[in-house]
Amino acid sequence: PIPALGSVAMVFSLFAAFIFTPWLAQFFRPPMKALERAHKREERQNRFLDGLYNKTLVPLIHERLKGWVFAVVLLVVFVLSLALFYTTGVTVKMLPKDNKPEFNVTINMPEGTALPVTANVAQQLVAQIRTIPEVTATQSYVGTSSPFNFNGLVRHSYLRQMPWQGDIQVQLVHRSHRDKTSAELAVEARALLTPLARKLGAVIEVVEMPPGPPVLQTMVAEIYGPDPETRRQVARDMATLFERADTIVDVDSFLEAPHEAWRFVVNRDKASRRGVSVETINRQLEMAMGGFKLGDVKSERSLEPKFIYLQMPLAVRSDLGRLGPLTIPTASGVMIPLAELGHFETFAVDAPVYHKDLRSVEYVTGEVAGRLGAPIYGILEMEKLLDDYVAPDGVRVESNYTGPPADSLKSALEWTGEWTVTYETFRDMGLAFAAALILIYILVVWEFGNFTMPAIIMFPIPLTLIGIVPGHWLFGASFTATSMIGFIALAGIIVRNSILLVDFSRHAVDSGMRVQDAVVYSCQTRTRPIIITALALVAGSSVILSDPIFQGMAISLMFGGLVSTILTLIVIPLGCVSFSKALVAGTDIELAPEGAGAAGAGASADIAASLAAAERERRPSRPIGDVIASAIITVVGATAALLSVVWRILAWLLRAISGLFGRRGGG
Repeated sequence: PIPALGSVAMVFSLFAAFIFTPWLAQFFRPPMKALERAHKREERQNRFLDGLYNKTLVPLIHERLKGWVFAVVLLVVFVLSLALFYTTGVTVKMLPKDNKPEFNVTINMPEGTALPVTANVAQQLVAQIRTIPEVTATQSYVGTSSPFNFNGLVRHSYLRQMPWQGDIQVQLVHRSHRDKTSAELAVEARALLTPLARKLGAVIEVVEMPPGPPVLQTMVAEIYGPDPETRRQVARDMATLFERADTIVDVDSFLEAPHEAWRFVVNRDKASRRGVSVETINRQLEMAMGGFKLGDVKSERSLEPKFIYLQMPLAVRSDLGRLGPLTIPTASGVMIPLAELGHFETFAVDAPVYHKDLRSVEYVTGEVAGRLGAPIYGILEMEKLLDDYVAPDGVRVESNYTGPPADSLKSALEWTGEWTVTYETFRDMGLAFAAALILIYILVVWEFGNFTMPAIIMFPIPLTLIGIVPGHWLFGASFTATSMIGFIALAGIIVRNSILLVDFSRHAVDSGMRVQDAVVYSCQTRTRPIIITALALVAGSSVILSDPIFQGMAISLMFGGLVSTILTLIVIPLGCVSFSKALVAGTDIELAPEGAGAAGAGASADIAASLAAAERERRPSRPIGDVIASAIITVVGATAALLSVVWRILAWLLRAISGLFGRRGGG
């Protein structure tokens, strides 16, 4: 919905700018005195901007060394910003966790554990959870599935109906009444429950509601191999390696421990002589054990059927000795005890065989916790551990990131879970971003009639990362999918500002200015609307800065917008001067000769005088160290001066707004 609604909003804003705004301006016409004061303020600002750009842009244009130093500094800052990803100063993940009012704790006892034992473990864990002050209620389910949502549907929680499985639903107080987020409380609960669970022989998982698409688990390793024994041994070894990893918690696998179950073996000869069928015996046992449906409750308002089950009390059905007297009807109507028709015996339960796309597979799962709470960091840590591991078939386990291995002739694994969602999301958004850049380039080529100037106009787009990445580092936020959306949305704003400067420069050159004078004059004239647009973007984005999901988008728009605005006012003029022929390509404009006066522009004489003075002051014989130092000081001074302009315009807007409300109050 973001691209669709954003496009519709742009169309309506265009309609408002050309039709509604001029009509509305007729009803808010300021008096002439106010216009005169505004004109004087604008003259002062123009003089300030004139001096500012003469001190910053002119040296960069005419002194080649300073220009190259600026380019090198810009490149170094860009590389250092990207290095924050490599050093994990800024982490990458799909989406941050939202502050939810609940979380779940799943309990997995060893296969074959009796229901009362699992219930006792669940009760002890509940008592430990209730010691957390922010927990307001708990509900435990043992031997049956808890009510599940979309997340539970993907995690297959509705299948958790074995006696050794349990769930605890934890309800938290409202987030306005607690200082900790649900993610922090989940970490606290994990640290509190894990030692007790290990002592009781249980494996627990603290399950939080995911902010994005639910997955089986954050970390999932799908194990493939040449035979079942090799595959299961690799899965057991992978679970051990998961335990050794610092960033992975709640380690579990889909492997089942060897266990036994009871079954009733029918003496078919006796049953045949007594006139009892095997189906009758199974139905009677099913009714006693609770698996037989008598019917459903008839209700007009029920959305789903409520079935009626018949079963014996737990104390009776758990004692095989008390099941022997269970009566079984014969064909003649005589009731005979179950014990006369067979006997109970134990048998080893076969291990389940999981398949994916018709290929046998084993699953090892875990959660990624801590500051590096994204699957990519857990995968990188596991890759280091796998370098020292040799599979039972004598090979290094092959890792696959974007699909299963080509065959199962040797041990291999595929990383899935949240990693798959993250990879596919950023891949698709990257492709969409590339397509958007191509479309923007085509539109700008169509507008300017050459291929060089559109490239210069779009050059500041990747430079927005100089503001976006350090902005995430400053707020301690992860670069998420919403951050990428903000990065993509910022491209259109940057191109719009660049087109304003280039188009204004072309008109100035057409009026007789030199290219150098024209680009400086365009910056002087268009600085205020460009900065006001950037401040409006910052103000609009600040309202979602506190939202945990959309914080990344807000940071990208705010910091990327400010940095791109400053760089646009420097990089675009330098590009126009360096490629002056491309600036006027496709038009009838002829470049004015160097040294010619700039006719028809009020500020061009001052600019030309400044350029001439700058030319006279150049000293080729200056020491190289002094020149480099002067260039660095110029770059730093330009950045500080532009920030000063931003502050001045912001202060002017605040005074204007306060004055407007003051006049309304006085009236």
